Amino acid sequence: MMKSSAGICAETAHAKINLALHVTGKRADGYHDLDSLVVFAASSDRITAIKAETVSLTLQGPGATKLPSDSGNSVLMAAQALSDNARINGLELACAGAELVLEKNLPVAAGIGGGSADAAATLRALNRLWGLNLAQDVLERIGARLGADVAVCIGGQTCRMRGIGEQLTPLAEQHMPRLDLVLVNPGVPVATPSVFQSLENPHQSILPPLPDQYDFESWLNWLDGTRNDLFQPACKICPQIGDVISELNRTGAKLSRMSGSGASCFGIFETPDDAESAATALKKRHHDWWICATHTV
Repeated sequence: MMKSSAGICAETAHAKINLALHVTGKRADGYHDLDSLVVFAASSDRITAIKAETVSLTLQGPGATKLPSDSGNSVLMAAQALSDNARINGLELACAGAELVLEKNLPVAAGIGGGSADAAATLRALNRLWGLNLAQDVLERIGARLGADVAVCIGGQTCRMRGIGEQLTPLAEQHMPRLDLVLVNPGVPVATPSVFQSLENPHQSILPPLPDQYDFESWLNWLDGTRNDLFQPACKICPQIGDVISELNRTGAKLSRMSGSGASCFGIFETPDDAESAATALKKRHHDWWICATHTV
């Protein structure tokens, strides 16, 4: 979702959910090939870009204190990458900088693409604020250099993601039903490189053929035949992930799984009311966990 007014552009950075994630190989450069089905949830961060002479960043929201405010922040990295691309290609900026405001609601280092989604939202917002009008595929190429998940977050739509994240095949909007979810993070950051380093077998099978029926039960059955190959190595680093899965199952999730490299997990529920009830029950038992009832967008 985007909003604009004179000198201000805002973008929503939706949480990225890996419904299934198969690791299919390891490349000579050390990166891993993936085959993943990615959706986006209504839960989100938010980026606001305001016309300014220089680039600056203000952090707000419940997760603000857990992020760097310097050049190590994915938002500032994205702004620099877009500016560099414009300079290299001789493109003129409508203004010299931007006051960037990140409202940080999603947990950090959590496997739901928070930093990647923030970077992607920054690229989209500045593309408009600076009057560059770059096509989505150009933004995806810029984003891919920032991180494996940034490219898929540019479009923010249901995709099959392959390679190291740069091979994207969007699914038709009507192909998948809305999924009602509960997202849970136990409050423990998990570093993606550490998870991949703990992966014992990086040569697993690709995803099975997508279902040809578009109803909830067909997709649930399909998902039941898939997996997240990073689950076991992530649990070695963060055993609390197993506790989260057990708790989601206890609240009646039709399917529960870790997203990305963890530690966030999701439970799929049959109705919005079921998801809300489960989230309420989990919050009563786990005051220190980040828990959110949401749905796919």
